[in-house]
Amino acid sequence: MTRYEQIKAELLVSPKIWLVTGVAGFIGSNLLEHLLKLNQKVVGLDNFATGHQHNLDEVKGLVTSEQWEGFSFIEGDIRNFQDCEIVLANNGNGIDYVLHQAALGSVPRSIADPVTTNSANITGFLNMLQAAKEAKVKSFTYAASSSTYGDHPALPKVEENIGNPLSPYAVTKYVNELYAGVYAKTYGFKTIGLRYFNVFGQRQEPNGAYAAVIPKWTADMIKGEEVFINGDGETSRDFCFIENTVQMNILAATAPDDAKDNVYNVAVGDRTTLNDLYKAIQAALSECSIDVKKGPTYRDFRAGDVRHSQANVSKANSNLGYAPEYRILQGISKAMPWYVKFLNGNK
Repeated sequence: MTRYEQIKAELLVSPKIWLVTGVAGFIGSNLLEHLLKLNQKVVGLDNFATGHQHNLDEVKGLVTSEQWEGFSFIEGDIRNFQDCEIVLANNGNGIDYVLHQAALGSVPRSIADPVTTNSANITGFLNMLQAAKEAKVKSFTYAASSSTYGDHPALPKVEENIGNPLSPYAVTKYVNELYAGVYAKTYGFKTIGLRYFNVFGQRQEPNGAYAAVIPKWTADMIKGEEVFINGDGETSRDFCFIENTVQMNILAATAPDDAKDNVYNVAVGDRTTLNDLYKAIQAALSECSIDVKKGPTYRDFRAGDVRHSQANVSKANSNLGYAPEYRILQGISKAMPWYVKFLNGNK
């Protein structure tokens, strides 16, 4: 039995109360689904800036009515400290674990609007961190980012070696880690940061100017629209399926104290080029009876992007018992039917 299987078995026997910020978003709603299926109590916070009600509605349809009754939702904004206090201290829920996912993602968005990104990702983060400390929760796990590695050239990426940030978004995520470290040293409030590497999967928004590459390309292929590759297509990423990310959040939240005051890579340790990614999505859609004949269109490299990214996950494996269950092809194959259904209007 893996540590993840052991923890899930223990949670079924002894349910906890979880707070998931950004619960209506991509990662947040997947965390909600898995926690409710484990019969946990979940408090969710979201302001719907990037999250969607249809994500919550979908989760409702995937769990039992009894499990859904274990979910309580509060519409609020992490930039408002009182909202953070309400969900953590004043609602009588007695939160055990915090999974802080709420943030404004996207490197291009941060370049276009650094002030709003800073407000959500730094002010909002600090508000949640302080409120969680005051509420004396058992653990605080937050979404960090592989963008923190910046211009450090070494591959694979090891948690202790980072470079200079290449975008306002990367700066905000690095500041999160700095604040987390200060709170551990100053207040004894230890946290775990999860450096996400290109997470993808069902309920990741395929529309809009700041959609991530896999949902964006998938939507364009399904609609028969042009697919753009930034650069020569040999840029590579360590794509991580959402199920692996859920596993890491649950492992981190329930980790022993000596594993805290740390950051961990959340990835699989692979490297896939954009050219190979295009072919993989094309093949997976073919299995869904969608024939994509037209090839991609190449254009200039995108500002703020790093050339290659690949994670070393040995620290997460040794300290947390992390063992990714899905490689990229398995994840894409599992996600494609959802996108086909979603883009055909069946939300």
